Amino acid sequence: MTNDDIARRVLDANSYAVLATADADGVPWGSPVWFAHEEPREIFWVSAPDARHSQNIAIRPLIGMVVFDSTVRPGNGQAVYMTATAELVTDPATIERGLAVFNRASVAQGIGEWGPERVTGEARLRLYRASVLEHSILDPDSPYDVRVDVSP
Repeated sequence: MTNDDIARRVLDANSYAVLATADADGVPWGSPVWFAHEEPREIFWVSAPDARHSQNIAIRPLIGMVVFDSTVRPGNGQAVYMTATAELVTDPATIERGLAVFNRASVAQGIGEWGPERVTGEARLRLYRASVLEHSILDPDSPYDVRVDVSP
């Protein structure tokens, strides 16, 4: 299995990403979000705009992300580490496309389908997108913390 295959397997097999954001003063904040993706370079989630991570994204759109399986025994895990630019999605065409990606995952996991009315207008939640700039994993053949670029 290639390193790229490992990264895709981790992204496909897990539902939560941890966002690493920072406020205007650079104070860090980590937040888990349920996410959906079709391609490894574009990840969608829904959040409230007044959530701390959403407010941080509005100020500093460059974020870090990690996807991993927390249920495996120590020493057996693998993660995908990402650097991305995150944004609140406001363009109707991108909302439609993003909800299509989000809905494929949400329906498959029994969450149900989301229409645009759930992320626009008076709705509490909004659709967010991360455009991934870089992906990496830890080298599975190294006993040390060695990152291997797997950016598609």
